[in-house]
Amino acid sequence: MSHDLVTVDIGGTHARFAIATIGDDGAITLSEPETLHTQDHASFQTAWEDFRARQGGSLPKAVSMAIAGPVGSPDDPNRVIRFTNNPWIIRPALVTEKLGVDHFTIVNDFEAVAHAVARASDDQFIHLTGPDGPMPATGRLSVLGPGTGLGVAHLYREPTGEYRVSATEGGHIDFAPLDSIEDAILARLRKRHHRVSVERVVAGPAIFDIYQTLAAMEGKAVTEEDDIAIWTRGQDGSDSLAAAAVDRFCLSLGSVAGDMALAHGAKGVVIAGGLGYRIRKTLVSSGFAERFRAKGRFESMMAGIPVKLIVHPQPGLFGAAAAFSAEHRGDRS
Repeated sequence: MSHDLVTVDIGGTHARFAIATIGDDGAITLSEPETLHTQDHASFQTAWEDFRARQGGSLPKAVSMAIAGPVGSPDDPNRVIRFTNNPWIIRPALVTEKLGVDHFTIVNDFEAVAHAVARASDDQFIHLTGPDGPMPATGRLSVLGPGTGLGVAHLYREPTGEYRVSATEGGHIDFAPLDSIEDAILARLRKRHHRVSVERVVAGPAIFDIYQTLAAMEGKAVTEEDDIAIWTRGQDGSDSLAAAAVDRFCLSLGSVAGDMALAHGAKGVVIAGGLGYRIRKTLVSSGFAERFRAKGRFESMMAGIPVKLIVHPQPGLFGAAAAFSAEHRGDRS
């Protein structure tokens, strides 16, 4: 029989809620999501109560949460989950009591995205580079997505159709510049950070430092502004320097995606996240593909790896439901 649960995707700014239905065949459907601002709620429990009220006062007796940050070990009875960019605290040992549920799953947000990649249909992907066609049915896939930071995970597909997902902290590996412009970006970042990781260059806020570096190289004075304004001008054609910054971002993303594929032994790579979707046309026309392949002696091997962009509208919510389905198969009857 079908099974309903609450699925939640919690970040620093927003908490997205939906009701997921897992069908007899394992298919997952989502209700229209509700987006709440974390700053409007003192805790996750009060946000939960707000969502419950919006749903008429009752919710399913199961929940799956995708959380932007480390979630600790489920074997630790005393684990406490804290958020980097909001003051909420979640104590898993109290979830059933505080939320009034019988079953729950908690996963890292990018672990959830990897579950979404594993379960999404072929029409939920856009081809970026490499061989076209469906993703490999078996073997390892690298999944990465630039947002506020850089999320990285991988999944392994078994010949039986089963799969396994692992979250990583791959966004914190060292940034390796490949040309003089990236040398200049690194030099700027090193003034503020003793160690420069790839998410300092390949994440949404990084466009500010890329833009400022390019401006300094051209001797142009530019005003201090937020990264969203630069992304907007870089995409709408109103600012050629911002457009150059977006192109440079795509080059660096291509390099990092290729590094992840090499490190994971991946047969395919999936780019995820809202930022990736917003710049999809630029990704295709930029040097992303060339940089992805540019791995010296392994260039021909890299050219044989398909790279796609997942375009599911709510991969975090969908993936959290998929993670619950994988963990609680025996609980459904």
